[in-house]
Amino acid sequence: MIQGKNTSVQCARKAWVILGLVLGLAGMLGQPSKAQKLDVPSLKAHGIHVSTLDNGLTVVVKPDSKAPTAVHMLWVKVGSMDEVDGYTGIAHILEHMMFKGTPSVPAGEFSKKVAALGGRENAFTDKDFTGYFQQIPASQLESVMKLEADRFANNAWADEEFIKELEVVKEERRMRTDDAPRAKLYEQLEATQWLANPYRRPVIGWMEDLHAMTPNDARDFYRAWYAPNNAVLVVVGDVDVQKVHALAKTYYGHLPTKVLPVRKPRTEPEQHGVRRVSLKAPAEQAYVLLSWHAPGFKGFDEQQSNKDALALTVLSALLDGYDGARLDRELTQGPLALAQEASAYYDFAGRGPQTFMLEAVPKAGVPLSKLEERLKAQIQKIAREGVRDAELKRVKAQYVAQAVYKRDSFFNQAQEMGAFWARGLPLDTNDLLIQALAQVDSKQVQDVARKYFSDDTLSVAYLLPEPIDAATQKRQEQAKRMAGVGR
Repeated sequence: MIQGKNTSVQCARKAWVILGLVLGLAGMLGQPSKAQKLDVPSLKAHGIHVSTLDNGLTVVVKPDSKAPTAVHMLWVKVGSMDEVDGYTGIAHILEHMMFKGTPSVPAGEFSKKVAALGGRENAFTDKDFTGYFQQIPASQLESVMKLEADRFANNAWADEEFIKELEVVKEERRMRTDDAPRAKLYEQLEATQWLANPYRRPVIGWMEDLHAMTPNDARDFYRAWYAPNNAVLVVVGDVDVQKVHALAKTYYGHLPTKVLPVRKPRTEPEQHGVRRVSLKAPAEQAYVLLSWHAPGFKGFDEQQSNKDALALTVLSALLDGYDGARLDRELTQGPLALAQEASAYYDFAGRGPQTFMLEAVPKAGVPLSKLEERLKAQIQKIAREGVRDAELKRVKAQYVAQAVYKRDSFFNQAQEMGAFWARGLPLDTNDLLIQALAQVDSKQVQDVARKYFSDDTLSVAYLLPEPIDAATQKRQEQAKRMAGVGR
């Protein structure tokens, strides 16, 4: 399963909900930062227990007895950004191959065994990392830990299994990208917006690279990156902390540490001027996407870029954080409305550089250029006038509500902490953000609206609809049904 930004405003979630997903989909390059050397009293105050095995595997446990279940997640800090040209999509195909067996668990048996335990499981690949999870009755934790540790250390399959699964991935690409106009446009925007950074490559890979991929390519990637000192185990649920740590030592502790490949810095050259891309494709609606370079959040310190990242988060919520927020009110409502839908999206954090996006679907007869200018005008208005305290209080209150609500889900808690670890942020970042965002004021929001939205750092993408024949429409409808479907 590929996990990442959903570029369709038809499926857009409001900004605070998106923030929770973004926090679960990013990682920082290289070794853990100082921010990851966590404040133990702070973690214990939030019920989080952390240890590191002798082989470098980080073990995170958060007991929660509200239900007799547990989530077991294994995160590997490797994703599509760690690939090299000619091998795009290798992290994702390897995720698929991890379900294809070990010497003791034949292909297809892993999922059957988890289901027999009363659980569910899946996996996801992102630009920044790859993750595997099982949600099971708490009494079955040891069984799934044994299964996961086995495939993490002993993944093995025949060439024929790889060849068959590669065809599955190619079809996934056709369905989710080639036959999905907005996804295809977003892919082209990324390839235009990033010149040097590996974020320019699609997670699923370019089709020509998939055609050329071999079984040994996946095996080499697996041997290079799947190491305990490049992974974190996260367990949340009705569990005993000491027992979980003991089980982790039993099943993961014997795995050998590896020398990881060197991650080369790939600094993005500074942009000086608007970049534009357009796509003609069979589609029912036109679509415009604006994307600016923006700083990502790296930690709770006094760096201006981190303060700006918090203010950009609030700005995104002001534009699109609730029903009737500014984009909705100014672009989609009333007799002068230009858009059917409009939304904002800020990439809060990640191993690579981040972006701030606005997107919209125009009403019939509205030129995309006019809608582009109206979208920009919403940022410019805040840059001129600032925002009202009442607006700030509303979006902050909604963030607190969302943060508390997410705690009801063991899966969400585990997903957030795994992602925080991968990017070197404190595991209790979700709790720390409540206080940090509460301190963002109107002036800070106005300042970032003035600072980061120049045309010099802007990339623009237009989807130009063409007529849809019956066969294409059938494929696109199937592609929509596939959206969000796992492996």
